[in-house]
Order: sequence, then C-alpha cells, then structure tokens
Amino acid sequence: MLYHADFHIEYPASMSQKDFFSIWAREAEAALGAKKAGVVIDIWKCVGSRRVLAVVNVDSPDTLDQILFDLPIMKEHGQHVQVDVTPLRRFEDFANDVKKRLE
Repeated sequence: MLYHADFHIEYPASMSQKDFFSIWAREAEAALGAKKAGVVIDIWKCVGSRRVLAVVNVDSPDTLDQILFDLPIMKEHGQHVQVDVTPLRRFEDFANDVKKRLE
C-alpha cells in the first residue's frame, strides 16, 4: 500500500541548532537507507521550512505505524514531530474504475 507521509518538525528554543541537526542527520541516514531498500519511494525536503514529504510502500497501516515509531527522529524528538499520513491510490487504477463506471 502506498502512503503519503507529511512530517512537520519543530524544535524547542532550548535546543541548539547543532543538536537538532545531529538528530536530523541520523534521520536522513535512516530515510535514505529505507529509500535504497524500496520502502520509501521518494522523499523531499520542503524549501524554507522544517517539513519533509515522503511516499512510502508498506504492506499495512500497522507496518507503517511501527516504522514511524522506530524512526530516529521520533525516538529522539517525537514530541516535536507531527506526521500526517494519507493512503494513496494509483491514478491509473482510479481512471480504470471511472471508465468502467461509464460502461
């Protein structure tokens, strides 16, 4: 199943930028490893904000939930991370469904 994951990441005023970037570096390494493994289809950092978008391919919502809990940024900084997840449907499948409904 494909999902769109939208990460909004904040950090408290008490945390230095260097400490924040250390967490983000560990997260980047894990994310790129997941991309290489095929779990992450693609991932983007939104310019000018602390926001990351990813399209992931996992077997179930349970699997995605487990993966999210195990991310370095969630383990180390989870109280400052909001993740919005949207299930995705391939447009080709949708288009075929629409076409069949017109027959």
